[in-house]
Amino acid sequence: MVNRQTAGRQAGPGSEAGPRGRGRPRSFDRETALEKAILAFWEHGYEATSVSGLTEVMGIGAPSLYAAFGDKRSLFEEVVNVYGTRYGSFGDRALAEEATARAAVERMLREAAAEYTEPGRPRGCLVIHAATNCTSPEVEGSLRERRNANIAAIESRIRAGVAAGELPADTDAAAMARHTGAMVQGMSQQARDGAGKEQLEALAELAMRIWPRS
Repeated sequence: MVNRQTAGRQAGPGSEAGPRGRGRPRSFDRETALEKAILAFWEHGYEATSVSGLTEVMGIGAPSLYAAFGDKRSLFEEVVNVYGTRYGSFGDRALAEEATARAAVERMLREAAAEYTEPGRPRGCLVIHAATNCTSPEVEGSLRERRNANIAAIESRIRAGVAAGELPADTDAAAMARHTGAMVQGMSQQARDGAGKEQLEALAELAMRIWPRS
């Protein structure tokens, strides 16, 4: 990661690349271009999003893309990180902020229903959809690790709930976490297929009925 202060000393805000202080002025706003790349990968997935397609939607030439973001895979890694902070952090917030594991998962599913159908942007989850038909083992593996890390976080929260007496001692935390992950992934695909917010909220309500009571 480039240190902002160091980058600032190396080049002004209009430079093509940080280390080259004498490079020609950058003719685009990096954050705007990055947001357009997020939307492109979110809509089409990793494999179907070409460099030429990216340069078109981002409004820049290939040399500028490579200078500012690196190659397609490097750009995608940045896209996924920013997406996780900007659009995909609702699950982490739910796990951290809710008083019980049950409340955290219920909030996660309900917010997924809202986030995955939000008007004005692609439906579903970028991390889930981008892996579709992906032929890059590195990219597919990275996305799988993210999904599995999410499930592991849910399992950890459920185990904490069992330890606190919120849930019965014989609760299968791993299976409950897998079920939640399957629901989130399924809701993403359902949203891609046209399901609306209310329909996904109904799925969330059904999913919570299997949860044991303490």
